Amino acid sequence: MAKPTPLSGFPEWLPDGRIVEQHVLDTLRHTFELHGFAGIETRAVEPLDQLLRKGETSKEVYLLSRLQEEPGQSSDKQLGLHFDLTVPFARYVLENSGRIAFPFRRYQIQKVWRGERPQEGRFREFVQADIDIVGAGELPYHFEVEAPLVMAEALGTLREIGLPPVRILVNNRKVAEGFYRGIGLEDVEGVLRQIDKLDKIGPEKVSELLVTECGASEDQAKACLALASISGSDVGVVEEVRALAASHGAVTELLETGLAELGALVEAAARRAPGVVVADLKIARGLDYYTGSVYETVLVGHEQLGSVCSGGRYDTLASDGKNTYPGVGLSIGVSRLVSRLLSAGLAEATRSVPSAVLVAVVSEEERAASDAVAAALRARDIPVEVAPTAAKFGKQIKYADRRGIPFVWFPGAAGEDGTVGADQVKDIRSGDQVDADATTWAPPSGDLWPRVVPRG
Repeated sequence: MAKPTPLSGFPEWLPDGRIVEQHVLDTLRHTFELHGFAGIETRAVEPLDQLLRKGETSKEVYLLSRLQEEPGQSSDKQLGLHFDLTVPFARYVLENSGRIAFPFRRYQIQKVWRGERPQEGRFREFVQADIDIVGAGELPYHFEVEAPLVMAEALGTLREIGLPPVRILVNNRKVAEGFYRGIGLEDVEGVLRQIDKLDKIGPEKVSELLVTECGASEDQAKACLALASISGSDVGVVEEVRALAASHGAVTELLETGLAELGALVEAAARRAPGVVVADLKIARGLDYYTGSVYETVLVGHEQLGSVCSGGRYDTLASDGKNTYPGVGLSIGVSRLVSRLLSAGLAEATRSVPSAVLVAVVSEEERAASDAVAAALRARDIPVEVAPTAAKFGKQIKYADRRGIPFVWFPGAAGEDGTVGADQVKDIRSGDQVDADATTWAPPSGDLWPRVVPRG
């Protein structure tokens, strides 16, 4: 069989990379649970009409089909792999609304699939970690303040393994919509989609698209770009937006509502996470279901990677026509985060295998003695493996070294009088070798399990 060609966009980490990923997942899960979020998991597929219900995502959805469909299979039964976790979560809330307590706080860590062009940090199959808070009928604004600060704490905890500082860029859809309508633009969703492209194609091309695709005049396009250029980490940004709106005669009630909310978020963040949250009026988010606060997160010094965490407020995504369940949430692109930690050499695992000890085998006839030592150590939660062959001890030590296992255990040898000598354990890094008892000995805490540390 020829060597297989890797598929681009489907990351597969080596064991040491998987340890880094697992550490990130465990850290996120722990932080979410500290804030009272309950874990759930939803199915991988959703009806296609539900996946395409909101936002321009039709080009990204992978369809699910069999090589040979059943006769008469109708297209309205078509299924697709979910491209995010928000749409399936909205369906989950509707199906279980009578059995969950609101406001419902959930976290969800799963793979998603998205048919986009693979590039650095962008994959077709990747792991996301989401938090959402959903209310029944209403959801107070303070949750729009809380959600990004929980994410800031989760990502801040990963600084200890080498993750760069994060900056959460925030905006409010009400500000944007109020301003756009105030200057006479009606295609608000179209304008938002074009503004969302600013970092990718630049202001000149966005201005052209606003004119050609959204019916804006050149003056209106300039006004939209002026709004998008405003940013700041204190409430002064509110006055700057208000002054711009006044100069264009665009002060509306919706704009003022959005500015009040944006100001409250920036003010609270400045107290709880100074320097982390920045108001950035160009943040739009391309999906149409967002209605209030929107968030994007970048790694400081690695901005070219794009957003590693995003989300926002949505009011009508989870609705059955009679009842509405508004929510707010953010999603971390875990695979994108891990890919940068590994590719930029920011973090590494102290070893690539869980085993802290290799139990040597004196001879195949005495393998049972080595197995007994391993069992005794495992009973005390010490990860162990037994040598694969009864080779010379030097070769068994080299095997442990190649695997990154720090300790080798030598079962006691039997003397001529039938007595068995003490077992010994060797730290192959320092060469220290001491007598040891499998019922009491333990490696130093730093060697017990693989750890993730900053590289260098």
